[in-house]
Amino acid sequence: MGAVAPRNVISVDVEDYFHVEAFSGVVPRENWDSYACRVETNTHRVLDLLDEAGVRGTFFILGWVAERYPSLVRAIVARGHEPGCHSYWHRLIFNLTPDEFAEDTRRAKDVIEQAAGTQVVGYRAPSFSVTPRSAWAPDVLSEAGFRYDSSIYPVHHDTYGFRGVPRRPFRVKTQSGDLVECPMATFRLGGTNLAVGGGGYLRIFPYWYTRMGVERAWAEGLPVVSYVHPWELDPEQPRMQARLKSRLRHYTNLSKTAGRLKRLLAMGDFCSFRERGFQDATEILDLRNRQ
Repeated sequence: MGAVAPRNVISVDVEDYFHVEAFSGVVPRENWDSYACRVETNTHRVLDLLDEAGVRGTFFILGWVAERYPSLVRAIVARGHEPGCHSYWHRLIFNLTPDEFAEDTRRAKDVIEQAAGTQVVGYRAPSFSVTPRSAWAPDVLSEAGFRYDSSIYPVHHDTYGFRGVPRRPFRVKTQSGDLVECPMATFRLGGTNLAVGGGGYLRIFPYWYTRMGVERAWAEGLPVVSYVHPWELDPEQPRMQARLKSRLRHYTNLSKTAGRLKRLLAMGDFCSFRERGFQDATEILDLRNRQ
């Protein structure tokens, strides 16, 4: 393989197929309870896959899910994984006021901690929506008691992206102390940051792209922060009547996710954020000055 891989992270954003931002225009949040939930079965698929690989990860759980399926949260914890917070209503942070974001975050953190029976110290924003438009979000997270965040993707994308920030773990200066930020995995090609190793990037692109990108990141000494959604292991899920671009992104290669995730985990040393630690996060930034 060449380069020695730094310790890497596997994370799971625990949400159902109808929670995703791509379908928010056709699935009103007040109607979520009317949809057939598949999140329990699909999350157990991920748990079984990680057990087979001998890997423990971080599960960022939607508060809406934790409130309705506390036994699922307990199963995640019982099987040795770290519980984290993925908001309550899966709304883009930059569309909220700081007060709305704080209320959503406190509500989600509370229901997840009650179900988990342990403190939750990590956060993952819906659709990686910590961007220059929501650079104030780390202050809210730090005040709420979070120690780290993994919501920044240092790439260009039509929904998210925060270019110009480090591609390795760093610390964000907030009014309540420093918050560790763990950006999602990227590699450099032609002077551009490209996303790799998680979600649609793992599922849609050919696997040679994933292997190349991961090895390039490792060659730079960067850890790979990967992620997957339980619905990505569910090719039988109901089809939503959304925009063509959204449907292509959501449904492409669902049957290949499990196999590709197994291959990725076999490449290197993957673990949870809790296991990895943040000793290498030494650079301190004020994100509000990076807009």
